[in-house]
Amino acid sequence: MEINNKVTIIPYSADLKEPIKTLNFEWLKKYFRVEDKDEIMLSDPQGEIIDKGGMIFYAKYDHKIVGTVSLLKIDETTFELSKMAVTDGVQGLGIGQKLMEHCLLIAEQKGIKKIILYSNKKLLPAIYLYKKVGFIEIPLEDGIYERADIKMEKVI
Repeated sequence: MEINNKVTIIPYSADLKEPIKTLNFEWLKKYFRVEDKDEIMLSDPQGEIIDKGGMIFYAKYDHKIVGTVSLLKIDETTFELSKMAVTDGVQGLGIGQKLMEHCLLIAEQKGIKKIILYSNKKLLPAIYLYKKVGFIEIPLEDGIYERADIKMEKVI
């Protein structure tokens, strides 16, 4: 059975305010910690992401929201891939890749020229996925996230 045929990607709506927070908190608490900037952004996704020109997407599987990803607007042609999380029970099934592919498709459609992301090298499956879809490592500036030890970008 091909799980990707059973996963749909849907956009953020006001009635789906909570899943971005619950999914990311689950992930952050498992691997790192919830930083102040995470708390602010995830508690108000409409104001902190959508109203600032960003986008939030959810992966729906078996009638449940099981994953999320955001594109945060940096400027007219550059966005940050952020707040990507897939719940424990379905990790490893390609849902993260489907979320990533959706973001790249949307970026192309909207004329976004570059996507950046911050991650941590210990997250081997994530780093593998980013490289697989064409992200390359670039110099990391200080002070973005405590947990970030790698910055990557993809030119669209």
